[in-house]
Amino acid sequence: MRDLFLASPAFQNALKQFDKAADNLHLEEGLRERLRFPQRTLIVSCPIRMDSGVIQVFTGYRIQHTLTLGPCKGGVRYHPDVEIGEMASLAMSMSWKCALAELPFGGAKGGVTVNPSLLSIAELERLTRRYTAEILPIIGPAKDIPAPDMGTNPQIMSWMMDTYSMTEGFTVPTVVTGKPTIIGGSYGREEATGYGVAYVIESILQEQRRRMTEVKVAIQGFGNVGMHAALKLAGKGCRIVAVSNVNGGLYASTGLPIKNLSALQKNSSIQEYKDADSITNDELLTCDCDILIPAAIGRVITENNADQLRCSMVVEGANGPLTVEADEILQNKNILVVPDIIVNAGGLIISYFEWVQGLQEYYWSEETVFTELKKRLRNIFLQTSEYASANRISLRDAALMRSIHRIAQAKRARGLYP
Repeated sequence: MRDLFLASPAFQNALKQFDKAADNLHLEEGLRERLRFPQRTLIVSCPIRMDSGVIQVFTGYRIQHTLTLGPCKGGVRYHPDVEIGEMASLAMSMSWKCALAELPFGGAKGGVTVNPSLLSIAELERLTRRYTAEILPIIGPAKDIPAPDMGTNPQIMSWMMDTYSMTEGFTVPTVVTGKPTIIGGSYGREEATGYGVAYVIESILQEQRRRMTEVKVAIQGFGNVGMHAALKLAGKGCRIVAVSNVNGGLYASTGLPIKNLSALQKNSSIQEYKDADSITNDELLTCDCDILIPAAIGRVITENNADQLRCSMVVEGANGPLTVEADEILQNKNILVVPDIIVNAGGLIISYFEWVQGLQEYYWSEETVFTELKKRLRNIFLQTSEYASANRISLRDAALMRSIHRIAQAKRARGLYP
């Protein structure tokens, strides 16, 4: 099993980051070994009847990295590139993210190897219900609480909740987060991750005593995260000079009309906007800007292009957009890198809010949700920044060390069973 994980570049990248932090913490060998690989891995076969009548079998995963601090938390991804090593790396990242945010969760991740755009709504529902049924033994409000991720959405979470509830015989809204509000979802979940990116940038600029109106921002990925980050940043006066989706991007040194582009993205595509220069996703990464936000997929900034970046700050909206080698190059160039486990924790934090609201059966206003989110993200950034300054290390090293230290403390306190 470990060889399957190690065959994945994504998992190898996650291990390199972990080992560096563990070395700096002088983590004892026993704890290091317990945290290097997932605690539980489930691989499932998901046969469904397609609309044509043909039965097709899909492979699904649910990986739980650590359960020490509480039930696991992590998204469900539907994508053709879903594989066991990437799921393990993302589950590990979720463990660090939960610990850094001081949430009572461990990290998990799951998904199905599928292109959801090729399935009908009926086929998606059948796949979701079968996948949920296959992972039923290890999910639940006190075990593991899935959430939306790439290729999934509130509707898919609704089907997951319903499938679980039918097996229990009563409604269990707390088994997943990211649901529609009508069945127990929280206000703000859709915007949470993107708004969180903007809140972190606002905190950084305040610490640097810079105005939001002074900075130019480029965003790779104009999906849920990138679009909401762009809307919030533009609303605070930032000049968004470049955005992109899977088909390419747009660049305008004077700034792009983000509200117009978000409407185009929802109804057709940003490529329909003609008053800007067309650029590729690779060109966006190296365009002239102050803040670069990779908010699409992982490992887009590598040793091959890191030296070409012309920004002063990289803010990781996506999970793992930088390789370890790229990180070192940017550090040598004095480009500030703000790691994903701080930047995109907004979705996780509001998922926690949703879970708490469901357990209490008491739901918050949108204002309360965003006020609490902003406060928590600011505290995470400030505490990590202070730790980094005190120890003369990068923000990523500081975030990972604080996270790993918290989980290690919990493991020491609980001891080893049996």
